[in-house]
Amino acid sequence: MVEHYTYRVTWSQEDEMYVGLCAEMPSLSWLADSQEQSIKGIRKTVKDAVADMEANGEAVPEAIAERKFSGEFKLRVPPAKHRELVLHAAEQGVSLNRYVNALL
Repeated sequence: MVEHYTYRVTWSQEDEMYVGLCAEMPSLSWLADSQEQSIKGIRKTVKDAVADMEANGEAVPEAIAERKFSGEFKLRVPPAKHRELVLHAAEQGVSLNRYVNALL
């Protein structure tokens, strides 16, 4: 399962090192001098964390890559913003859904 998690490496200006991150476990990170060391470190950290979670009967996060998505989500905005978006959509001659989708 941890092989399917979403990993990335970025540069930390503050630490002057590469930091490895895992989207499914945002509280974990790994600092290293190289990108390769950083990705190896975060993968091992996640693997160890998952093993601990499983040993303690805790729920393990599902990999984003394995989730099913409907293509729909609800978004709440203030009424004034809603009105503004409807007006812009009308001016464009499209539905609100199509207009907001184009903005995204």
